[in-house]
Amino acid sequence: MTEKPAVLITGCSTGIGRATAERLTASGDWTVYATARDPETLRDLGAAGARVRRLDTTDDESMRAVVDEAGDSLFGLVNNAGYGEYGVVEELPVEALRRGFETNVVGTVRLCQLALPRMRAAGAGRIVIVGSVGGLFTFPAAAGYHLTKYALESLADALRYEVAPFGVGVTLIQPGLVRTEFGATALRTLAANGAADGPYTEVKSQVETMYRRAFTDPAAGVGPETVAEAIEGALTGERAPSRDLVAAEGPYFVNLRRELGDDGFDGALRTMLANEPRE
Repeated sequence: MTEKPAVLITGCSTGIGRATAERLTASGDWTVYATARDPETLRDLGAAGARVRRLDTTDDESMRAVVDEAGDSLFGLVNNAGYGEYGVVEELPVEALRRGFETNVVGTVRLCQLALPRMRAAGAGRIVIVGSVGGLFTFPAAAGYHLTKYALESLADALRYEVAPFGVGVTLIQPGLVRTEFGATALRTLAANGAADGPYTEVKSQVETMYRRAFTDPAAGVGPETVAEAIEGALTGERAPSRDLVAAEGPYFVNLRRELGDDGFDGALRTMLANEPRE
């Protein structure tokens, strides 16, 4: 029996990573390594047929162990694990900023470094990086998150060119608003960072209102299953797309940013935030 190609997915405890692991496991075409910092959260994925493993993108040993276990069958790498701390720049804890870059950027780079020798030797492979439309424009009080997503844009551009001669494709997935638990984390960290009566109270209140409305609207954005479908396409398509914008509202903001320039976009945000209905 021919061995199935292996795919390693990070951040499978919730959201996009879980939906991707469920989809690829159900297809029956892959040996799925579903990973998370706490593998206890993945028991149902293990029962469904995925190989559940501990992987922390800030822990080199845990990353190396899973890549080594997948061995020469490793074809796909889905860099999905992510962390986002919200708050205005002056009040953003530096340690939170470092943690975001270690998790979202350095961990992604390191996993690519560990997986690529096997992919190059095989002359084939697909690397998927889950970025964000937040790598194309920035909202206030969200720089700690957007900075890492801008960095992933740069990583994908460099990596795509470097590995193409070895038969390895690189795709940057750019989700917009996705209905996951991420919204709760964003709101929690925004409230926790900075004084309640500090100099940025007004802008934080405006941003919080906008985020709360967006993150709790069941009709807003897309479900994680939609992003998982795009990831599967990047892994299985005849040619890996360089980018895939998976966002209902994303193109609007991307185009607005491009067309209005700095001052115009800032003005549009001021109008938008000032007109947010208050509870």
